[in-house]
Amino acid sequence: MEVQQFYYDNKIVKKFINATMFWGIIGMSVGLLLALLFIFPGLTEGISWLSFGRLRPLHTNAVIFAFVGNAIFAGVYYSTQRLLKARMWSDALSNFNFWGWQVIIVAAAITLPLGFTSSKEYAELEWPIDIAIALVWVAFGVNLIGTMIKRRQRHLYVAIWFYLATFVTVAVLHIFNNIEIPVSAFKSYSVYSGVQDALVQWWYGHNAVAFFLTTPFLGLMYYFVPKAANRPVYSYRLSIVHFWSLIFIYIWAGPHHLLYTSLPDWAQNLGVAFSVMLLFPSWGGMINGLLTLRGAWDKVRVDPVLKFMVVAITGYGMATFEGPMLSLKNVNAIAHFSDWIIAHVHVGALAWNGFLTFGMVYWLVPRLFKTQLWSVKLANVHFWMGTLGIIMYALPMYVAGFVQASMWKQFNPDGTLTYGNFLETVTEIIPMYWMRAIGGSIYIAGAIVMLYNIVKTARQGSKVEDELAEAAALAPLTKKRTRGEAYHSWLERRPVKLTIFATIAILIGGAVQIIPSLMVDEYIPVISSVKPYTPLELEGRDIYIREGCVSCHSQMVRPFRSEVERYGEYSKAGEYVYDYPFLWGSKRTGPDLHRVGQKYSDNWHLNHMYDPQSTSSGSIMPSYKWLIQDELDKSDTKDKMRAMQTLGVPYTDEEISNAEKLMLEQGIKIEKNLYADPDFATTYEADKKYAEENNLEFTQMREREIVALIAYLQRLGTDIKAKDLQEVSTN
Repeated sequence: MEVQQFYYDNKIVKKFINATMFWGIIGMSVGLLLALLFIFPGLTEGISWLSFGRLRPLHTNAVIFAFVGNAIFAGVYYSTQRLLKARMWSDALSNFNFWGWQVIIVAAAITLPLGFTSSKEYAELEWPIDIAIALVWVAFGVNLIGTMIKRRQRHLYVAIWFYLATFVTVAVLHIFNNIEIPVSAFKSYSVYSGVQDALVQWWYGHNAVAFFLTTPFLGLMYYFVPKAANRPVYSYRLSIVHFWSLIFIYIWAGPHHLLYTSLPDWAQNLGVAFSVMLLFPSWGGMINGLLTLRGAWDKVRVDPVLKFMVVAITGYGMATFEGPMLSLKNVNAIAHFSDWIIAHVHVGALAWNGFLTFGMVYWLVPRLFKTQLWSVKLANVHFWMGTLGIIMYALPMYVAGFVQASMWKQFNPDGTLTYGNFLETVTEIIPMYWMRAIGGSIYIAGAIVMLYNIVKTARQGSKVEDELAEAAALAPLTKKRTRGEAYHSWLERRPVKLTIFATIAILIGGAVQIIPSLMVDEYIPVISSVKPYTPLELEGRDIYIREGCVSCHSQMVRPFRSEVERYGEYSKAGEYVYDYPFLWGSKRTGPDLHRVGQKYSDNWHLNHMYDPQSTSSGSIMPSYKWLIQDELDKSDTKDKMRAMQTLGVPYTDEEISNAEKLMLEQGIKIEKNLYADPDFATTYEADKKYAEENNLEFTQMREREIVALIAYLQRLGTDIKAKDLQEVSTN
């Protein structure tokens, strides 16, 4: 049989490892800044692009797509070549994948702080960047599949199955969730609204965790853990069950993020059922990973690579036990919107993704540079710093979540809320926020120790070069199963068929959940009094989105006694029909805003945005002074209304053509209301006089961004009355 020589592409792996470490420290540092803003809300006061609402999506995108994403590519490019005994199909596509991904990250780092966001969690980037992501991701997939076609290894190892499922599913999720109508270069509206948008988003959001933060890392686990331990995978049969059950079940679980919301009960219950079932394949994978180390525990005690991997797999087990538990309605009623969820997410991110990445980097770098790790002691120091950081981060957040949930739901003997002022529930957990910041600092310091150790290792090694390898050419494949060949063994040498089956497995759950919500007219009960936003309210809503208010405030009053007592009538599905996109939120650092309309005066809102502590002593909300100062940009208002009209919002052509007039009329009313505050009138008139005397341009208050935001906030939850609720119940 002919033996062929070829070269593994190690240089692309090196590039992705460098990017992983670089973006990892940056993304974590932004997270630390956000943690500090909970303690020192005035830390970045007056700097709009450093406000919490704008930085929060930057942190999540940097950690998920920059740090974890580059780590995935590094591990996949290294392991795929060796598992398939072939160089990547196209060096050009490999480099396009690398540089394209870095350009996307830089674009995110620029646009998100500037306020260009769709507000959809883990999918905040605007439409031009979404298109770029799709192109780069497809290039990665083509390169992966092309390498499989020219492979010299007959059977596809389990890691490759997970890589394939990752490519297919992420492509499907990204495309369907990001179907949007562009308004301008960096503004678009989702084609889905309200309840449908929420369902599609969390079908994407949950499965972005599943198929970007989990399945590729399981593939990396199946490759790097046996390599590091020098042991075979514990159970081949368990890996088969693990793979197919996981990718089939995971895709159904998204609705558990929307329990007790306006989502129909059947969809919620479906999400709960499959979330509970998800525990079994998840723990099957964890057991397979840990038992691969059987007989190697003495090595685990001294090898920092295996230490990182053991804690990573354990963290995966903890997170995948907690996820199904949190999907139970009685548990979700306590945990949702609280810091418990923050703890849950970070156990997965810091332990599972972070530690597996660290272990992989420590294993890869010495081999790429043909040397030994510069300091095993420093790697151990990093391990203990990282472990301590995770504990000090997660435990305080669990405590904070329990405290929040308890305080939110407590009643006095007379039936009134014990903590009627939401702010009391915030100030109570400030010590836990301090501990989180300390834990995060320790974790980042450990990552910096790793960076130093890796740089020293690289410098003492030799230059990274492509690696010579040889393998026998693959004999022509027989399409039919050979005698005695198991079905799955036959499937493992049929990459196209394997990919098709995996695609079918993930599409079934998505189709069952998504198609009814989009095709059935009766899915959302009609409420006749719910009308589209006025042009000024529409602009105010876009400012709300731009500033990331959804990161801290929900717009979903659940049907709990405590929430109805605190906020007002629980939310109805029909109230959100004109919400493109939905803004239900996933965390309450501040109170829910769905019924805030007309609850406070226009002056209160202006003062609250200018200096939150002036209206809410002890508030940790940052000020938004630029909203009071900046002129409202109306240049795209008509285009926005036309886009909404295309989506089915009943704006008339006359309303669109008269948009500026309508905005001015509503703005003048709010301006007059603001004059009711003597302090405002005095300050405003003084500013106006100063501008006139010094021949400076002066923007009328009616033309400023704060007026549009006030118009939107005063509209929230005011469309329905008692008679409308009766109408909903009869439909």
